[in-house]
Amino acid sequence: MGTVSRKQPLYDQLVDLLREKIENELEPGDLLPSERELSERYGLSRTTVRLALKELETMGLISRRHGRGTFVSDISHEATNLMGTYSFTEQMKELGRVPKTIILEFGVREAAKSIADHLGIRLGEKVYRMRRLRLADEVPMMVERTYLPVKEFVSLSADDVAQKPLYDIIEQDYHQKIRAAEEEFYASIARSADAAALGIAEGAPVLQLMRTTHNDKNIVIEYTHSVARADQFTYKISHIRS
Repeated sequence: MGTVSRKQPLYDQLVDLLREKIENELEPGDLLPSERELSERYGLSRTTVRLALKELETMGLISRRHGRGTFVSDISHEATNLMGTYSFTEQMKELGRVPKTIILEFGVREAAKSIADHLGIRLGEKVYRMRRLRLADEVPMMVERTYLPVKEFVSLSADDVAQKPLYDIIEQDYHQKIRAAEEEFYASIARSADAAALGIAEGAPVLQLMRTTHNDKNIVIEYTHSVARADQFTYKISHIRS
């Protein structure tokens, strides 16, 4: 394990060692040795190795894919600018990646209080609710739960959303002009359902994003709550002094 302070926990020592290898010797996508191999190589218990890998995953340096192994994460992705109009499809194309959307759920339901508040509609009013998995180059990137007021998008169907980007549908098919969007985000950990869809471990680091979109009449036409893989997104915001 090398020369380290005896006061430093063993898993911390392994974290430091593996982090140095990841940053100086390995490339994004490289497969790390298994827990058993690391345990035998460094003379540590499987529990200690597991704690170290969990720490590296929390730091966003590795991703653990069920049934496939542990891989070095790519932390050099071009930042997504939250100040611009959001379109996952267009952003991925600009980065030279192939976007894909899988519709996990689509239906009409009565708005619960929190959704009604976000959309500025009455409690119980009809809304579309869709849950979509967004991928780039076949890599799961984020899970989106989107709510739209039915009265603004009458006859919208799952087929429509599967065949065309949502913002294109809003602007081209329903002639709604998007004026502004407000977005908040914070760091969190993946819950079981989202972790399964994203192909990451439950409890892995994620970004939670809440987006509210207004049309040119200042009517809220979309509320989306997204869970994004922390190892696949870097966000930046530009502050310009006037």
